[in-house]
Amino acid sequence: MTTTAGFLTALTVAGTAALVPAGTAQAATTAQATTTHAGTTTHSVGTTAHSAGPCAPTQPGTGFYAAGRVASAPVTVPASRCTTIAVSHIRDAADPDDTCQTFLLAFLSPTGGDPTYTEPVEACSPTPGRRTVLASGVPDGTVFRVLYQVDYIDPAIQTVKYTAWR
Repeated sequence: MTTTAGFLTALTVAGTAALVPAGTAQAATTAQATTTHAGTTTHSVGTTAHSAGPCAPTQPGTGFYAAGRVASAPVTVPASRCTTIAVSHIRDAADPDDTCQTFLLAFLSPTGGDPTYTEPVEACSPTPGRRTVLASGVPDGTVFRVLYQVDYIDPAIQTVKYTAWR
């Protein structure tokens, strides 16, 4: 378990890393939302009683490559009912039939300290629109990067296209 700024706790549910508010019963809700279909783990998208809209898609630009992973540019969670961060529409730009990749999130510290990482999760998009939740219980205004593990770097670093939902 890792606490980030006192409000998030890392939790692994059915092989999926989730961030839930520290000291709450959301872990049970997250576990109940997990289902498995033909080897692909999917999750329902959690919501809370905010007045803003549901989860919104984004396709963040590339930030950097380091240690076998590509990181996105920083993304900020907007004011919304959405309390999860998920990925969908995953495909290798060089091989469109490759629709699986290992993802994790780096939550950036508002004070400039070291980021907090979720556990890696394999996400697949055999069905367009199916989302894999990487974290839940994420408050509005949280800044994060999406990272994916690269499978190859030669002749060029693998580029994976995906949609992040926040």
